[in-house]
Amino acid sequence: MANDLRAGRTSEDTGVLLADTVARLRRAMRRAARAADPANPLSVAQLEVLACVADEPGIRPGRIARRLMLAANSVTTLVNALHTRGLVVRTNAADDARAVALSPTPAGRQAVESWKATNTAILQAALGALDDRHQHVLAEALPGLRNLAEAVDTLADEPRAARS
Repeated sequence: MANDLRAGRTSEDTGVLLADTVARLRRAMRRAARAADPANPLSVAQLEVLACVADEPGIRPGRIARRLMLAANSVTTLVNALHTRGLVVRTNAADDARAVALSPTPAGRQAVESWKATNTAILQAALGALDDRHQHVLAEALPGLRNLAEAVDTLADEPRAARS
C-alpha cells in the first residue's frame, strides 16, 4: 500500500483501501479470537460493552450507547446478559438515584483482560509471520493509526450537522 501511495494515490483512494483493510482485519481478528478461545461464551458486542464498563466504572448505559453507537435497547439487552453472567453490577448513579451506573465484577475485569490478551497474542503471532520490512512499516505507522482512531472518534462524537 505504501508503494501505491507514493505512486500518486489520492486521499480518497487511501480511504477506500484503509476502510477495506480495517474491515478485513476486524473480521480476521474476530475469527482468530473465536478459534483461539472457542470456550469464550461472550459475543464481540458483549465484550465491547464490558470493555467500556471496565474502562469507565460507574458508566451509565446511555453513555455506552453513545460511545458504541448502539441503540439504547441493544445496550440494555447486552448489559442484562452480562449482569446475568455476573460480569457487571448495577448500582444507582452517584448524582441521580434514578439512574443506573455499571461497574465490572472481578470476573468481568478478567473477561476483558483475557479478551485483550487473546487479541494481543493473535497480533503478535501474525506480526511474527511478516518479514522485517513489513513489521517495521507497521511499527512506524502506529502513531498515525492512533491519531486516525482519535480523529474517527471525534467524527463519531460530532453532531452530523456540524460535519456537513
